Amino acid sequence: MKTTGIAFAALALAFASTIAAAQTAKDLVGTWKNVKNTNTTADGKTTDVFGAKGTGMAIFTSDGHFTIVNLDPMTPKFAANVRNKGTAEENKAAVVGGIGLYGTYTVANKVLMMKMEGSTYPNWTGTEQKRDITKYGKNEFTWTLTNSLGGKGEVTWQRIK
Repeated sequence: MKTTGIAFAALALAFASTIAAAQTAKDLVGTWKNVKNTNTTADGKTTDVFGAKGTGMAIFTSDGHFTIVNLDPMTPKFAANVRNKGTAEENKAAVVGGIGLYGTYTVANKVLMMKMEGSTYPNWTGTEQKRDITKYGKNEFTWTLTNSLGGKGEVTWQRIK
């Protein structure tokens, strides 16, 4: 019985360290693949922000820079096959179907602060944004945010090895 209690305590400690939030920017350094990106509206409806096959990549450097690109790979191609010749409908689908951003970042007290130097969503350029790191493991982490869609976002990243 005593051995079981010790084993349980060790397992609980290991589990707790797996879900502990990132404490420093060093914890995020690397390349990450987006595996979940959802938006929950005030009425409780949850949707995949970039569709059922949404994808993305985040790179956090050791000198405090980041770049993130998320997209819906099912976004329709432009009929003209020229980026600046999209129809109004094609342009809208492209904006809804992806976002890119870059800048600098810090991590403290389970909070990721991002200074947006640039974004494909112009309202974010020049702003500082907060992401609450709700789960952190060496190879996966999750943040929550009030996102650009007007709801609560939850985004999960897996380390690319």
